[in-house]
Amino acid sequence: MTATTRRPKGEALIRSESTEDHLERIQDLIEQKGYARVADLAASLALSTSAVSNMVRRLARRGFVNYEKYRGFTLTHAGRQVAQHIKARHKTLTAFLQLLGLDSATVNREVEDIEHHLRPETLRVMSQLVSFWRANPGHLKAFKRFSKRL
Repeated sequence: MTATTRRPKGEALIRSESTEDHLERIQDLIEQKGYARVADLAASLALSTSAVSNMVRRLARRGFVNYEKYRGFTLTHAGRQVAQHIKARHKTLTAFLQLLGLDSATVNREVEDIEHHLRPETLRVMSQLVSFWRANPGHLKAFKRFSKRL
């Protein structure tokens, strides 16, 4: 996505896949432990501690994390907003692919591959479809019967 692409309120103008992955994992660690540390984040992302430390400092400069060298860190309000958006996007995609009947390994791989590349409008429509299918399971069954015939 470019700097000129419109994003939902609360998102940074420029955000890379790496930035999103870091923010998502930081939020997960904070939910699990109450804080995040560079070593934990590095292990979670399978990256070196120096690479993660550099990214955390960049996230701090951009206002996404509260960071003190050699200590744990937390998300700022802006960081939490972005992390919540990323988590909601992840949940929507996971639910969508699960409803289609894909196995867990495929769902996890596909979500990781596509989550950073969806436009907000596409995600909104997928979310509506998930809600529709959950409220109308007969329509989902009809779709699955139809798709088996193809």
